[in-house]
Amino acid sequence: MNNSAQYRNVLVLACGQGLVMTGTVMTTIVASLAGILLSDDPGLATLPMALQMTATMLMATPASLIMSKIGRRAGFTIGQIIGILGGLIAAYTLLYAHSFVLLCLAGAMIGSHVAFWQLSRFAVVDASDESFRPRAISLVLAGGVSAALVGPEIAKLSVDLFAPVLYAGTYLAFCSIGVISIITVQFLKLPRPSQNMNFRGGRPMREIARQPTFLLALFAGMVGYSMMVLVMTATPLSMQSSGFDFSDTAYVIQWHVLFMFAPGFFTGNLIKRFGVTVIIMAGTFLTMLSMVSSLSGLTLPHFWVALALIGVGWNFMFVGGTTLLIETYTTEERAKVQAFNDTLVFGTTAVASFSSGALLNWLGWDAVNMAILVPTLLLFIGAFLVRRKRHLTTATDQG
Repeated sequence: MNNSAQYRNVLVLACGQGLVMTGTVMTTIVASLAGILLSDDPGLATLPMALQMTATMLMATPASLIMSKIGRRAGFTIGQIIGILGGLIAAYTLLYAHSFVLLCLAGAMIGSHVAFWQLSRFAVVDASDESFRPRAISLVLAGGVSAALVGPEIAKLSVDLFAPVLYAGTYLAFCSIGVISIITVQFLKLPRPSQNMNFRGGRPMREIARQPTFLLALFAGMVGYSMMVLVMTATPLSMQSSGFDFSDTAYVIQWHVLFMFAPGFFTGNLIKRFGVTVIIMAGTFLTMLSMVSSLSGLTLPHFWVALALIGVGWNFMFVGGTTLLIETYTTEERAKVQAFNDTLVFGTTAVASFSSGALLNWLGWDAVNMAILVPTLLLFIGAFLVRRKRHLTTATDQG
């Protein structure tokens, strides 16, 4: 594919990333707070968010299968329609039905639409030259920078749009953004699905999964995403209980999302310069520094620094994991490997989201953050061992 076509697709997918993540940021800020309004048990307040993550996991394989049959553009469109319906249900239940069950259903539908969009990082790989792929992945994720700048502001403007009913306006604003994103993805120019891209071609999944590179790629995605969500989901509730108002929470989440996606402008270049395993290890180090900040106090700067650090850490681990993953499969194995990876990544993320509210309610904010330590250390060790093996292999080949 020529350079102009590559950059066109990166631009469209980056714009789509900005729109989808803007909506996701808005629902992340209000989901747990809306849960408090409609749930009788504070420990269940994060359930709508947890079900959102669970749906992302459960839809990973169907979304990949659908796209392998009808193409990326049509698949993204279907995903956005599902998300819009979820937003409408959430607004309806807050305004009229007052049903916690319906709010959970809305969260599941919004999570399903995220499952489709998460495949955008693979879509840009499909249409990029090998040398351009790490940069293309990080540039598409960098589109989320606009979500950091716009999402919390829209959430603040729309939170009391239907006062005294809170949060319904935010979900309706989410629906409007979904419509714009549908229009945006129609400008994609991607190859039609290959006849070989299916769930049965190539090596068995168990053989692919035995590769150390695959295991590290998978673990980087699982740890990076789940640890970030564990902390991020609990943050609005922890800040509320610490006496901060909604605008303070939106401010912290805004900067968190900015630090999640802004590194995308240079993460690909860092990977090319220092190697993907070094960037993954740097991500684990930043995540552990986030834990230190959270455990050091409950002031606004402590929350801000913790969420900023874990945002950059997520970027390094997630982009690094995705870059490694594309080394582990052939074209005919692509659909099943991508689906398998995202199912496990968002499966652990769903568990983290479910655990977040319970840990916070039963053991407190410190327990939420201390849960980061062991998985992050294990990922650091895994990345170090794979890096060492690669160096030894390179030295042997050169010798």
